[in-house]
Amino acid sequence: MNKREGYIEVRKAGDRFHTKISWLDGRHSFSFGSHQDPTNTHHGLLLVNNEDYIKPASGFSTHPHQDMEIVTWMLEGEVQHKDSEGNNGIIYPGLAQRMSAGSGIYHSEMNASKDVRAHLVQMWVLPDEENIKPGYEQLDINSELSKGELIPLASGDKNLAAISIRQKDATLWVGRLAPGKTVNVPEASHVHLFVAKGSGTLAGAGALDQGDAARLVRAGSPAWTAGARGSEVLIWQTQADRP
Repeated sequence: MNKREGYIEVRKAGDRFHTKISWLDGRHSFSFGSHQDPTNTHHGLLLVNNEDYIKPASGFSTHPHQDMEIVTWMLEGEVQHKDSEGNNGIIYPGLAQRMSAGSGIYHSEMNASKDVRAHLVQMWVLPDEENIKPGYEQLDINSELSKGELIPLASGDKNLAAISIRQKDATLWVGRLAPGKTVNVPEASHVHLFVAKGSGTLAGAGALDQGDAARLVRAGSPAWTAGARGSEVLIWQTQADRP
């Protein structure tokens, strides 16, 4: 496809950067930590899309962040969030959660179980304003997910999504889709579709399995059809590219 007219680029699960240490098995869609590739740093306003498996009774100890909107989405298990603003809670599947790092925040995310591993996707987008007051928000959206459609999980449009982020040009959609269910991918200049669970087919790109991703640039609103196992998808719709 002519890139000036729009295109879709597929990134396979096995091609992601890989971090494996004693307590963590992580895959990174973009440059992260010691994994650096100047040709793969972001897509639109999305800078981080990390899929992590965390062993029981372990996790990310207290560390700092600044000027980043961070959304954590649990797939299995639970993690306990604590931060320097006094927020303390358990993140579980179906709980929409956002932390605004703003002018600076320290936080930790530890597997809350002593015998069950945690499986999550953590995503970072640039804020549209720097040095804001750090913040935290969460909301259970399991009842909405049970409808089997794409729903807006987080957005800079406070009237659109379950939780808000400080980025007016970004919306994160999530769907737990039954086998054979078809939805249209939201249209934007930059869209990132990540298959968190299951499989499916994206019109114009073909079959995608768990861990695969599609990067859309001015590619319209193609159909996504869940495969035989159904699918859980995370879709970032961003109307701008990283400055």
